[in-house]
Amino acid sequence: MSTTRSTLRRRMLTLLLAGVAAVVTALGFSTPAFAVTHASAATQLRNAGIGWVSSGNCSDRNNPTCTSFEGIRQSTIDGIITFKRANGCAITITGGTETGHAGGTYSHWNGYKLDIAKTTCVYNWINSAYTYVGYISGWGYQWRAPSGNLYTDEGNHWDILYYTCGC
Repeated sequence: MSTTRSTLRRRMLTLLLAGVAAVVTALGFSTPAFAVTHASAATQLRNAGIGWVSSGNCSDRNNPTCTSFEGIRQSTIDGIITFKRANGCAITITGGTETGHAGGTYSHWNGYKLDIAKTTCVYNWINSAYTYVGYISGWGYQWRAPSGNLYTDEGNHWDILYYTCGC
């Protein structure tokens, strides 16, 4: 009887751990979030047909008039590529990890956020595919994707917070 209980306990523990692993994977915690270089991010974006602009025509992370991808999380790059593939819209990034954005854990500087240009195509996709959260005082009108990522209409651009690489 002792051997049967031991075997049963091992099986129960295995099932429990498998369940926890599935939840962790589904929430996006199973893969390490790592930062990539500007060059690596730019190549991936270019290959996906995603453009970017810089009012300063530069990519220096320490210059607020530049658009930089230095230190951006790979999952953020994966997220914007997934977003473009899902909606088929033209995507133009207007802000990355450069200085000048609000701080915090889930910030541009820490590689979690991108700003993109507003277009009718992007608005229609977000409005139809995501859940409207409401007006967030000081930020703008916000929608939440099924992945948990947040899309905020800040007036002259979309601010996107990528918790995971899903759109």
